[in-house]
Amino acid sequence: MLNHIVIMGRLTRDPELRYTQSQVPVASFTVAVDRDYSGQNGQQKETDFIDVVAWRSTGEFVSKYFSKGRMIVVSGRLQSRKWQDREGNNRTSWEINADSCYFGDSKKDTEAGNNAPSTGGGYYAQQGQYQGGGRTATRPPDVSPSPYEELDDDGELPF
Repeated sequence: MLNHIVIMGRLTRDPELRYTQSQVPVASFTVAVDRDYSGQNGQQKETDFIDVVAWRSTGEFVSKYFSKGRMIVVSGRLQSRKWQDREGNNRTSWEINADSCYFGDSKKDTEAGNNAPSTGGGYYAQQGQYQGGGRTATRPPDVSPSPYEELDDDGELPF
């Protein structure tokens, strides 16, 4: 069986970081994801609002480095949660349990108000570590490295 989902969208609010009774960090947030479709009036968009839960260091990472409006890429699994409302009716909620979260834009794009997708800084949280640029560290550095490598111009093709 396979249960894997990847979404990319913008945070609708700042992530909310809480702790369980055993002091395990958990962040919850909502991602607005556009869905394109062809309707009677041509190309149209609808937006889905998807709830996400990120545990442990991934939750701390999202809580610390993401805020409302930032583009985020979430990879994880889809799960349902059953609960009862105040009237005693049974309800089901669907959410993503995040395995890893990536920047979907660069801080420069966000500060300039540019909503265009970019390659981002390449940093993400996964399985208890922050990773990026071929290094593993306790937190991302303040400056994101370029995802491109400069080639020597000796007239030869690099392949």
